[in-house]
Amino acid sequence: MNSGDSEGNSTGTHTTLKRGLTLPLLTLYGLGVTIGAGIYVLVGVTAAKAGIYAPVSFLLAAGVVAFTAFSYSELGTRYPVSAGEAAYVRHGFNSKTLSLIVGLMVVASGVVSSAAISIGAAGYLRSFIPLSPELLTALLILVVGLAAAWGIVESVIVAAIFTLIEIVGLGLVIYFGLAIKPDLVSELGNLVPPFEITAWVGISSASLLAFFAFVGFEDIANVAEEVKEPRTTLPRAIILTLVIATAMYIAVVSVVVLTVPMSALTTSTAPLALIFEKTGSTTSGMFDIIASIATINGVLIQMIMASRVLYGLASRGSLPSVLSYINPATRTPLAATALVVAIIFVLAFFLPITELAETTSKIVLVVFVLVNLALLRLKWSEEIPPDNVFQVPVWVPVMGCVTSVLLFLAGSL
Repeated sequence: MNSGDSEGNSTGTHTTLKRGLTLPLLTLYGLGVTIGAGIYVLVGVTAAKAGIYAPVSFLLAAGVVAFTAFSYSELGTRYPVSAGEAAYVRHGFNSKTLSLIVGLMVVASGVVSSAAISIGAAGYLRSFIPLSPELLTALLILVVGLAAAWGIVESVIVAAIFTLIEIVGLGLVIYFGLAIKPDLVSELGNLVPPFEITAWVGISSASLLAFFAFVGFEDIANVAEEVKEPRTTLPRAIILTLVIATAMYIAVVSVVVLTVPMSALTTSTAPLALIFEKTGSTTSGMFDIIASIATINGVLIQMIMASRVLYGLASRGSLPSVLSYINPATRTPLAATALVVAIIFVLAFFLPITELAETTSKIVLVVFVLVNLALLRLKWSEEIPPDNVFQVPVWVPVMGCVTSVLLFLAGSL
């Protein structure tokens, strides 16, 4: 795959993906799945484990993600293809079997994550759509599936608009939190945990859930075949996504745990909405709409990612060829998208949100370990790095591997 191929094309009966994603669109794509995936849904369950120190759990998770984000930045410029992680492992370990396993794990993380976010989205939608949670979840998955099949540029433009709206929503959380509690800044010192085992056990355990909120930056690598100039655009989008998301998460979680009673926060399926309960029905209703958009956006982008991984694996002969079929009209992998929607539908009705989130995090952490090891093997086996590749020092994938293992183990506490 050549990064200079700025556009996909259709020749004869073979239809390719379309290169239409620029840096702004790709960054908003990453932010859309990252922000929608966790912060709107999991603040409460994270606080249930870490208490008022939940912001520290998010900070620890960000530290783990940072090392691996830089590893993805290098690998994404080496191999700018769909099913990126599978390609990285294939080249690093020279194993088609291990590559397939990693690819399927990435698909699993996407569909399990989408199922979790769908449940959270239904929690916000119920405030203004009087339907049962089950029916709302089912309708949401089906409608978002149709949007994912529409077309990559169209889908990502919709996702980009939704992302801007959800960022506004997080800004409102901070604004109204400060309005409710004007002296909130003076209480920030309360967020610093003591050097006590019990406090840090809770923080470490909650970090696995907080990590779920960062799941998304790696999805950028899986739409590489639809990115213009991927060797320069991919690393910039990954790093921008991580920096912006981390800053917003720390600010929002700090405001929420210092403003909302812990007893209410830890039991809510729509945790950020609690901060608007005292602001009047108009503001509260507006935020519910924004939160619904945010969570729907997370589902949409994870669907796009998972379908592209299936397409990438199938196009390289690792899965049935029907999954590599690209519809000439939409230029999207319709069979792969339909399969992803069906799996999400089943998972959303059989597993609770906390279990879905923890499962997603564990799958992604295992993938992170293998991706970092693949980069290490590539660096050790070559004498001269390829030209035009974003490069990181060898200690970066080492730290990415070590921190991912530690967070996986901490989540079992």
